[in-house]
Amino acid sequence: MPDESQCAAQVDDPKKETLDISQCHIRIGACDIVDQRLSPILASDPDSEDNKEKAGTVLHDLLKETRVRTGTLLKTDNVSFLFGAGASISAGGFSLATIPKQLERALLCTAVDEVADGDVPGWIDLFYKTTSALTQENLSFDERKQLLDGDAGAELHCISMNLEEYLSHLHTWTAGMTGLATSMNLAISDDVELEINKDELECLTKEITRNLSVLLNLPNSEGNEPLRSHRRFIKKVLTRPLNLRRANLFTLNYDTLLEQAADAEGAVLVDGFVGMLRRVSRPESYDLDFYFPAQTTEGRVHRFDRVSHLYKLHGSITWHRCDQAWENPHGLYATFFDQGCQDDEVLIYPSPLKYGQVLGLPYSELFRRFGNAIAQPQSVLFTIGYGFKDEHVNALIRQAMAIPSFTLVVVDPEPKNDFVRKMEELGDERVWFVTGWHLGTFEHFVEKLLPDLREEEITAKVMRTFKALLPPVQDSRFEEVDSNGE
Repeated sequence: MPDESQCAAQVDDPKKETLDISQCHIRIGACDIVDQRLSPILASDPDSEDNKEKAGTVLHDLLKETRVRTGTLLKTDNVSFLFGAGASISAGGFSLATIPKQLERALLCTAVDEVADGDVPGWIDLFYKTTSALTQENLSFDERKQLLDGDAGAELHCISMNLEEYLSHLHTWTAGMTGLATSMNLAISDDVELEINKDELECLTKEITRNLSVLLNLPNSEGNEPLRSHRRFIKKVLTRPLNLRRANLFTLNYDTLLEQAADAEGAVLVDGFVGMLRRVSRPESYDLDFYFPAQTTEGRVHRFDRVSHLYKLHGSITWHRCDQAWENPHGLYATFFDQGCQDDEVLIYPSPLKYGQVLGLPYSELFRRFGNAIAQPQSVLFTIGYGFKDEHVNALIRQAMAIPSFTLVVVDPEPKNDFVRKMEELGDERVWFVTGWHLGTFEHFVEKLLPDLREEEITAKVMRTFKALLPPVQDSRFEEVDSNGE
């Protein structure tokens, strides 16, 4: 698998980069249009430099055509984006498919600070005992600390345990100790049995969630422009025509990358909070809009063009609980990230509890708006970096798929979920799959396939003119793409 940092450095010019067709896929229904165009060129001699150059030119043209088609989707009246953890990796985020090394290192640092008289804290010892038993690996505090602190830390593999699954185990074990029970003997397998202390178990769960929220105070990247892709995304989305509804940005991430990018671009994100010094939750604010005042008493007002709607479906590191009051009926306010306010249980952490938590306010209102947005006629949903592992989200997408005019665009370098695999097998032309590490990451999709509609309108006109001036016998790779992307 290509290194993500290398991929991120190659986004400037699709024509100049070294091509790997296996990492470039755009499937619309049952047809992979990249493979369809490039395979005939490379079939005779895939290693030929001449063939590679021709394939590069064809791919460059194909990406131009696809941007025009994507632009058509952006001009749909109801456009929504759904972001998962993969959309934050370019700014220092991480996947939860394993237990991230960043999180493990943070747990080790916390444990080292607690070491007294040479005794290892019980909760970190429990962490390595349980992960060893669940992964059938031999993990220990001393060994992992030495490896992560040394030169081998960069190459050291992550603990091969899905973080959400691991937290699910912790919550299940905690629920099993009811009443006055303070410990339990747990049979992990036929030959592995662990004694788990309730206090240590609760402390471990708390340390994981606390350190997770700290690590997600992004950007945390060595690059010179960690917000580059997010800023370009905001800038391009704001080129949608003003007569259309505001674009909806739904995210399952806790970080504030989209907010920071919008601030950098001078854009306004309506996020369901109102206020100046103390911003309180008011979901009805999503129904408001922004206009320039008329120049005369009878003049027409003009809509402010730099606005989108932001919905943080699983909460944010900037959200905090407080007492409910008439001026704050949800008992929720937003401020800057504060490490001293991490015990308010606002975030919906990856655990089995999240399916119940989304039923409470304000999450139930946010998910209601998500379901309503994608269930409108002529709606488009772009899912970027989302692994389709949240059934409460999939259920709403599945419901939208019953609408004939709905279009779904899945952007994921390596989709593995059964939900996605079934959609691929169906070959539904309403579903696009943008995959491979040269196209399917957030930064590559924004650079190569998400158009600036103002620029693409000019490109579409140039392509039509060029097509009209071609002689009757022409290269089959030049296909007419009109302003509707057809």
